[in-house]
Amino acid sequence: MSAAVAMANLDILEQDKLLQRVVDNEAAFRATLEKLLDLPIVGDVRGDGYFFGIEMVKDKATKETFNADESEWLLRGFLSKALFEAGLYCRADDRGDPVVQLSPPLIIGQPEFDEIEQILRSVLTEAWARIQAAGSRGRGGDEWQRYQ
Repeated sequence: MSAAVAMANLDILEQDKLLQRVVDNEAAFRATLEKLLDLPIVGDVRGDGYFFGIEMVKDKATKETFNADESEWLLRGFLSKALFEAGLYCRADDRGDPVVQLSPPLIIGQPEFDEIEQILRSVLTEAWARIQAAGSRGRGGDEWQRYQ
């Protein structure tokens, strides 16, 4: 039964040309996400197809990343909830450097790419403002978790 379901799924992917759609739109998705590189918190945009990661950095010039406490606050304390509430379902991951992982539906195109970029821009700008405010108050380490 499971194999039959998997085969039917593959048939749909082929019939609706979903994988070709991803190949055709990958460059546009990348270019739209790369607009975020003008934000001080975005250190890198990387990925392929419709699977991308937006890497966050504390210092863009040096690519200094956030320590464990800062990452915890950034990803779990702010970004996960804020992105979800803004309508972007993605994954905030800190198994390495802090990254927002995107893997949207295979049917999306430029209007949805633009919406994703706008949501990320808004929320990441707010995150950076909160980080700057915490830094100007002399907060760091454990204090990041408490500052919201």
